[in-house]
Amino acid sequence: MNALTNTLVFLGFFIFMEAFAWFTHKYVMHGFMWIWHRSHHEPRHGAFELNDLFGFMFAIPSVILIVLGSDEFDWRFFAGLGIAGYGLAYFLVHDVFVHQRVKWLKKTNLPYFRAMRLTHHLHHAVHSKQGAEAFGFLFVLPKFYKRFNGK
Repeated sequence: MNALTNTLVFLGFFIFMEAFAWFTHKYVMHGFMWIWHRSHHEPRHGAFELNDLFGFMFAIPSVILIVLGSDEFDWRFFAGLGIAGYGLAYFLVHDVFVHQRVKWLKKTNLPYFRAMRLTHHLHHAVHSKQGAEAFGFLFVLPKFYKRFNGK
């Protein structure tokens, strides 16, 4: 495969993961897997929470695809990298930037990032399985951007 195709596969899987994460967050984490996700909507005791296990679950297909595609660096390799790239972006945005589990980017106040942080805090305003909104992670819907930036 050529570099353009590899890049498109990587980006396609990266973008797909945002949609998959939204769906999983809304219907699985706030559904039958609330037993794990509840820990993320409650005060944390220690460095980790049960919800962190989802990161390992999302990593499994990434590792499998990277391993299966590593002999020939075929589409599976770049698909796995796209999923892993999303996982890294998720960690940096969700855990580092929004929840400040690592104290980096604490004073970032660009309009998009402000909307991202406040949209996620809106999601956490609900501490139960039902009633939450804003299930995305990286892409802020225009209605939330406008709401938190007045534009």
